Amino acid sequence: MNETIETILNHRSIRHFKNEPLTNEQIRTIISSAQAASTSSYIQAYTIIGVKDPAKKKRLAELAGPQSYVEENGHFFVFCADLYRHEKIGEWENADVIPSLESTEKFMVAVIDASLAAQNASIAAESMGLGICYIGGIRNDLESVSELLGLPDRVVPLFGMAVGIPESHSDVKPRLPMETVYHEDSYNVDEASIKEGLDRYDETISAYYHARTAGKRSDRWTAQMAKMLSGKKRMYMKEFVEKKGFNNR
Repeated sequence: MNETIETILNHRSIRHFKNEPLTNEQIRTIISSAQAASTSSYIQAYTIIGVKDPAKKKRLAELAGPQSYVEENGHFFVFCADLYRHEKIGEWENADVIPSLESTEKFMVAVIDASLAAQNASIAAESMGLGICYIGGIRNDLESVSELLGLPDRVVPLFGMAVGIPESHSDVKPRLPMETVYHEDSYNVDEASIKEGLDRYDETISAYYHARTAGKRSDRWTAQMAKMLSGKKRMYMKEFVEKKGFNNR
């Protein structure tokens, strides 16, 4: 096993950071690593907003939860699906790009491109001894986030990433059994097999929480998912995305 794989397998979300900003060199290295990620047809349909302004970080922390680690970290990045540049390219090159930009396909391309870039950024940061935490909470109110960051149409903020020097480390959280997520040649729809894997995973997760909380929690993963998915959350998303000029065709 090499150092890169060890870094990947050692990932955990960090929610307490030392009060020490990233250096410009660290930021540039993280962004350069993000840009080295694969991109569909070289379209590079994303933008990364680095947020340094304390007032803006505080406001983002409020919108995201509140979540204090959105405000208290070494640097906060917001990853955006971005086709604004491409709309301008169409204008400058006298090409009718709007039907393509409004397609579900290009929306997926932009989301995937941004996600690939973010994961590269995450691995780069962790390889430098930094910690990271993805922040989906910024999607609680994307209208306010867009206004705060001055995002034009065809730019949708997808998630944030808090990065910094870890104040402390939690244990690595167990993932689903590999056979649950990796199927060969065709999808395994055998319910008994799926149930058996999830039952084993529930036992693992319950033990993890029990040890981590000194017996105060013993949640099952399947119960967590059932409870979460039974509620409605961020149901405005389709309307917002379409309003921003995405996913209209």
